[in-house]
Amino acid sequence: MIVYRLSRGPYRNDLSGRGAEIAGGRWNSKGTAILYTSESIALCTVEIAVHMPLGIVPKDYYLIRIEIPDKASIKELAEADLPEDWKSFPHANSTQEIGDMFVQEAEHLVFKVPSATVQGNYNYLVNPRHPEFSKVKVVDTSLFEFDKRLFVKE
Repeated sequence: MIVYRLSRGPYRNDLSGRGAEIAGGRWNSKGTAILYTSESIALCTVEIAVHMPLGIVPKDYYLIRIEIPDKASIKELAEADLPEDWKSFPHANSTQEIGDMFVQEAEHLVFKVPSATVQGNYNYLVNPRHPEFSKVKVVDTSLFEFDKRLFVKE
């Protein structure tokens, strides 16, 4: 399975989940490493855009194609099984607790979760603590240019 990630240049080959560990996110608390990836390039773009202030076009981003072994164990979370506040902004602690538990249990390599930004799309969270994490590989990186129209103030 190929998944995608957009990352600043210096971190384009870093799959450790360290950035998420430092900052925390919708699916992890600060202190819990997890690698956020998406099912498509378009979803990656939206995920970056929603976190950027209007008028600032992200620069020095790379598109990373990541290969996850086809036989990887994947835990899937249906939208119906999520707490009511799962899409809230700012994100809720309830989703962080779910993601933290996923990492701590280390039963599955990948956690497929619905995107809070694009209905019907999915993000794939990869657990750096899982025994098979070493099989997750960067396939390709290429400089990514965002369409400026996504960030223009009107």
